[in-house]
Amino acid sequence: MDLEKLTYGVCDIALEVGEFLKQEVTKLKTSDILSKGVHNYVTYVDKESERRIVDKLSALLPSSGFIAEENPDLKPGEFTWVIDPLDGTTNFIHGVPLYCISIGLMHQDETIIGVVYEPNLRECFYTWKSAPAYLNREIIRVSSAPAIRDAIFATGFPYYDYSRLDDYLAIFKHLLQNSHGVRRLGSAAADLAYVACGRYDGFYEYGLSPWDVNAGGLLVKQAGGIVTDFRGEENYIFGKQIIASNNSLYTEFLKLFTAWKQESN
Repeated sequence: MDLEKLTYGVCDIALEVGEFLKQEVTKLKTSDILSKGVHNYVTYVDKESERRIVDKLSALLPSSGFIAEENPDLKPGEFTWVIDPLDGTTNFIHGVPLYCISIGLMHQDETIIGVVYEPNLRECFYTWKSAPAYLNREIIRVSSAPAIRDAIFATGFPYYDYSRLDDYLAIFKHLLQNSHGVRRLGSAAADLAYVACGRYDGFYEYGLSPWDVNAGGLLVKQAGGIVTDFRGEENYIFGKQIIASNNSLYTEFLKLFTAWKQESN
């Protein structure tokens, strides 16, 4: 399998569907917005974007499986595409110009391709197994910030699971008081892509799904960073918790998640 060629094929799909997203953002009406749960929304744009992506990926790699946000009837396979057709739906429905298409490919348990496309800036982040990470054909690397005091972070606010809110806010408070600041874009895929290219030095969030982090996690790794769950282990794709950073500040960053680790033991 030629992973480089396949990756560029995925990028072409993301760019094409990204144009569809931009065309539809001005057409969206309040009646088009449906709720999937507390603070969790979906529109016809999410569903149509996913349909187009699934159709094109099925042609690109026949017999592959899918884990997709808007269609739970799709099943994984030996090769499985992990898709978020519109990461940042809340931004999208409010006209905030930051949302992404996220597409990862897993071979069994290993992610081997990751593509995150942000159509408003036309920024395509991509990588494949054993390759560097790229932004629009330029190699990207994580930052070199040596410690939390020198770093800027990104996070996402929990929107349905508030059981660990106090622990989450304790970390948030520590970073506000001891770093260059904390940002919240509203798209985990964009957050991870920005860590990969060094715009952010670290990212953390809990309550996420595989399609939120699969592609972006590979981008960070291939750009020289570290991605784990809050225990420092590898279960960040399906474990609903993720931290990502450069190598220099990872150990200090991980120590902030002691409360999570103690409860997990």
